[in-house]
Amino acid sequence: MKWFIALLFTAPAALAEICPPVADRSDELAGIYAELARSQSEAEAQPLNAQLWEIWTNAPDARAQDLLDEGMQRRAGFDFLGARDVLDELVEYCPDYAEGYNQRAFASYLRQDFAAALVDLDRTLEINPRHIGALSGKALTLMGLGRQDDAQVALREALALNPWLGERALLIDLPGEDI
Repeated sequence: MKWFIALLFTAPAALAEICPPVADRSDELAGIYAELARSQSEAEAQPLNAQLWEIWTNAPDARAQDLLDEGMQRRAGFDFLGARDVLDELVEYCPDYAEGYNQRAFASYLRQDFAAALVDLDRTLEINPRHIGALSGKALTLMGLGRQDDAQVALREALALNPWLGERALLIDLPGEDI
């Protein structure tokens, strides 16, 4: 009987710790990607890219948003380990929220922990295969690991979605390929 009473008191707390599903904004995203494909300049693509980031950084609930915001603030303040700690909590709480992994990857990348960044970028892309930031981040991370050919593949995937990324300057000819 004691275990039943304990369960009654702990169940509401456990239920409160469940991250809600990420909102399905696939139609909105598809429209933005289509506009990016039609954009004629970097200036035209920039507000579309900003719209993507607004969607990606819109967390599933207030707790997740607070964790994401704190993690990003710590990263911006060069507290990369603190950012990772907060973002660890976010991905534990919301394991299906791609941006938690992407931001944790960014903190790892800035620490030059490319192996950890790559793991998180791959998880981001499992959840959201068209995440341009994760694709370009993966390209930069692979470059950091000295994996130039793999980096160019990831960079080309990002540029297929947004040809106006600043990282386009890092595109090189691969053997046997015409650009």
